[in-house]
Amino acid sequence: MPAELDKFDRRILAIVQRDARRSAEMIGTDIGLSASAVQRRMARLREDGVIVAEVALIDPRSVDQRLAVIVDLEVERERPELLASLRQWIASEPAIQQAWYVTGDGDYVLVVSARDVDDYDALMQRLIADNANVKRFRTRVALDTLKRGLAVPVDALPA
Repeated sequence: MPAELDKFDRRILAIVQRDARRSAEMIGTDIGLSASAVQRRMARLREDGVIVAEVALIDPRSVDQRLAVIVDLEVERERPELLASLRQWIASEPAIQQAWYVTGDGDYVLVVSARDVDDYDALMQRLIADNANVKRFRTRVALDTLKRGLAVPVDALPA
């Protein structure tokens, strides 16, 4: 069941998704609450699992991760133990930034960060070697990043 969020919770979430380092005082000033009220709400949002992490976003180029690749992955068989093994492999691989189990032609869509084509190729060779259930994969290299983010729209109040 989704958490009950009022307009203040939603405004706090919108702000911290843009800048998690904003102080409770600054957030409170922006939305009309005291710093202590903002701190209590933030603690509840974390405890309730609404806020699951507070991370730093890094420009991939600044750490020599110049290649962004979108991969469509198709599995041979959908046996639960084989899927569980593949999911664990995907979850433990740092180069895979995002992964979705999807409908359509493929079974999974992965977003991969790599230094270069050789780095990406080595990752995919490990994927195939470690996961015999992988039938095929299709690669799309991103030529330019138009938008990158994980912010969830929270500004609108539910009807």
